[in-house]
Amino acid sequence: MTAQTTSRTIVDAALERAAAPAGEGSRVFLSLDAEGARRSADAVDRQTSRLSPIAGLPISIKDLLDVEGQVTTAASPALRNTPAAPRDSAVVSRLKHAGAVLVGRTNMTEFAFTGVGINPHYGAPANPFDRAARRIPGGSSSGAAVSVTDGMCVAAIGSDTGGSVRIPAALCGIAGFKPTQNRVPLDGVFPLSPTLDSIGVLAPTVSLCAAFDAVLAAEESADLPAADLRTLCARVPSNYFLDNLDAPVADAFQHALAALAAAGLPLADVALPEIADIAAVNAGGGFAAAEAYAWHRDHSTDLAASDPRVTERILRGASISAEDLACMHTSRRDIIKRFDAEHALTDVILCPTVPIVAPPIRTLEEDVDEFRRVNGLLLRNPSVVNFLDRCALTIPCHRPGDAPVGLMLIGRHGQDRALLAIGAAVERVLRAGV
Repeated sequence: MTAQTTSRTIVDAALERAAAPAGEGSRVFLSLDAEGARRSADAVDRQTSRLSPIAGLPISIKDLLDVEGQVTTAASPALRNTPAAPRDSAVVSRLKHAGAVLVGRTNMTEFAFTGVGINPHYGAPANPFDRAARRIPGGSSSGAAVSVTDGMCVAAIGSDTGGSVRIPAALCGIAGFKPTQNRVPLDGVFPLSPTLDSIGVLAPTVSLCAAFDAVLAAEESADLPAADLRTLCARVPSNYFLDNLDAPVADAFQHALAALAAAGLPLADVALPEIADIAAVNAGGGFAAAEAYAWHRDHSTDLAASDPRVTERILRGASISAEDLACMHTSRRDIIKRFDAEHALTDVILCPTVPIVAPPIRTLEEDVDEFRRVNGLLLRNPSVVNFLDRCALTIPCHRPGDAPVGLMLIGRHGQDRALLAIGAAVERVLRAGV
């Protein structure tokens, strides 16, 4: 935001887009707080000095973050009558303190439990690409992605348990960042899987992701110098991540690698045998099924009216015993230890964020088997990062006019700002090469 541009001007423009009758706003937002957003914007404009680099910028938040006085429903009618939150979640508190302007709560997959982005209760906002065909936005942070692409906010806050920030960001053609889990507190966040949940940012650029990430992690917000690509150790997986790619994804990925190699990034192929071990641990439903089932059982959630595509995933957790879960944690720790030792000198791993481009919403609404197939493909690559507790960033790598494709950069545990600096350099190369 420049000195000549007021927060109120930016916020009014965002609210106008959100309220446009012909737009996606009614499917993007479960609630829109226009009056509160304008009050917050005016308060920022009255400040004699800026609170932070994100002060005055309109943002959306996914409907699983507590806001004082509002009901957190996780986009489910089953939670509509639960008490309003008595206080802000830690994330919302930090955003408010930094001067961000909350415009509304975004739609999502019910209980955050698929990567597709369809919600039978509130609809699905259409992907910005080929809007007439009404393609999926990706999930579970579906409304978050479209709120950014359609200018209803400058950035969106979403959750990422198996890719729920990166999947919609990739499918909708924007950047999305998933931090190392313990950098951002989960207090006041509706849980899917406490073992895997993390809070991230969707935004048009890497620099905006970095600015908001610094606030979420309560770190000093500093300029993000682009990394020197020539000095990095970069690896491209030779197994798993590149299986069954749609032709547009394969083409965009190879084009991105060629551009980065030409810019001096040293690239080498690498096999990742540990991925097969991760698949074995998750075969019975994984941490998300076990922990989601336990939460809904303990809170006596009425799942009868919930999305059956979500309910079937939750109920898989009923067959996972406490002993099974303990063994899963032991196996995870072992896999992480082996993976970290093997790749201790690797600065970044590059792969497609998801292997497919966005299919039409209607196809997946009408065919449950196709829904399951697509959901599995969307979650396949990004969920590995959550299991390994690493940070990851998706950056658009498609040519203008083509279906959006994301390039995923996987960094080391705790090296989030270093990964964002690498992302800034990669983004610069990709934008110059289109």
